[in-house]
Amino acid sequence: MAQGVGEDGDEVWEVGLFDAHCHPTDIMASIKDIASMKARVLTVMSTRAQDQILVENTASQYPAESDTDFSIARGPLVVPAFGWHPWMSHQLIDDRRYNDQVDSAQHYQSVLSPVPEDMELIRALPPPIPLGHYLNETRARLDKFPLALVGEVGLDRAFRLPEAAETESSCQGARQETNGCGMHHTAGAREGRPLSPYRVSMEHQKTILLAQLELAAEMKRPVSLHSVQTHGVVFELLQSMWKGHEKPSKSAMRKQQQQHDFHEFNSARPLPYPPRICMHSYSGPPDAVKQFINPKVPTEVYFSFSIAINFSNPSSERVTNVIRLVPDDRILIESDLHCAGETMDRLLYDIVVKICEIRGWPMKDGAEQLKKNWLRFVLG
Repeated sequence: MAQGVGEDGDEVWEVGLFDAHCHPTDIMASIKDIASMKARVLTVMSTRAQDQILVENTASQYPAESDTDFSIARGPLVVPAFGWHPWMSHQLIDDRRYNDQVDSAQHYQSVLSPVPEDMELIRALPPPIPLGHYLNETRARLDKFPLALVGEVGLDRAFRLPEAAETESSCQGARQETNGCGMHHTAGAREGRPLSPYRVSMEHQKTILLAQLELAAEMKRPVSLHSVQTHGVVFELLQSMWKGHEKPSKSAMRKQQQQHDFHEFNSARPLPYPPRICMHSYSGPPDAVKQFINPKVPTEVYFSFSIAINFSNPSSERVTNVIRLVPDDRILIESDLHCAGETMDRLLYDIVVKICEIRGWPMKDGAEQLKKNWLRFVLG
């Protein structure tokens, strides 16, 4: 599809496209290409030990210093997100559980399933990082960037760990062949390796996710959340956080307002759940959407969609039905791409076209709605 050719395309770029979820720091050589992109804002995710500082530096290079910057039609801005992806959740150790030092092998054997007997794989894994240390570093980064999100975090039932790399040179070759940009990939990802039979236990993934959601609640930050085959588990976890804070019915709210204490009471209460969550590249069923957008849910839940994930194969009927179901003001767009530049712009434009076709929106109106949604998601 043409990248915004014609009057509709010009109007869409003039409104501004806001990428709710992308990973350009996976290909650091592409970061310079952000300067020539047409997108207004990139919300750049971190996922693991190696990319936290890269996302921080990229956000400093293309800073969004205030919310008014987003309305100015100029070069792209970067809003950072700091988080630990479920694919790497085994690399964090819950130091709250242990009084004594736990060695790496013992930790990995306790959080991987089946219990690994392959000591070569365990030896290839990095020493686990204490969860408390990671949370303190992330809190400091969120303090440094007042507009930053928590992300990418989540749960994944399908992912399996890659096998140990044979040699560094073979790893680099795999990176060049698989990253799609012809450039070296930031360390710490799969890097073209075949998959092992090992998965991270769901209990450990939930522990890591909950700790990060609690940090987002503490810092009042929105969250970009990954969920694969776990939408029910994610909802139950969030539900446990907002229990007792469900929104009252309209009649109950009117009654409380008449008692003159509803607003004062609620504004003073510390909230134990994140204010806003984006289910990124949402792949779940329509029924799960209905759970998340139930009027009683106190968290604002958004759903972002990408060409790369949601429309990567011909059988996209389910995601089409989901896009029709999500309220107008809860839809976001994303590229979910690891390489900045023209391709990222094209994928953003193409998903706007797709969503506008499905929703029956005129292109400019659709772009305006999607912009408004991103601003609400990030700024509140």
